[in-house]
Amino acid sequence: MTTWLLLAAAIAGEVAASLSLKAALEDPAWYAVVVTGYAGAFALLAAVLRRGLPLGVAYGVWAAMGVTLTAVGATLFFGESLTPLMLAGIVLVVSGVLCVEIGSQRATRPREST
Repeated sequence: MTTWLLLAAAIAGEVAASLSLKAALEDPAWYAVVVTGYAGAFALLAAVLRRGLPLGVAYGVWAAMGVTLTAVGATLFFGESLTPLMLAGIVLVVSGVLCVEIGSQRATRPREST
């Protein structure tokens, strides 16, 4: 459970940093959040990997949730559009990551002997 909480914190840091990039265009003070957010996100992602979560799963979840939350955050905070095609793309990305996660779980299960 702790591993998934660390991954959630890594995602939050990455999303905060990405959204802060946009804010920093108007106010350079936001670059402090950008640097801190990305540094924290990578440190937390490394901790997740040290705990044994497979790279494909950890990075897939991190990337899919990062894209999704950043797109939603850009809509909420900066008024950027979120079109039906973009939403369909997000659904496809999240679905693909779920397939990787399910496949990873099946690959680590011991096979039944016959």
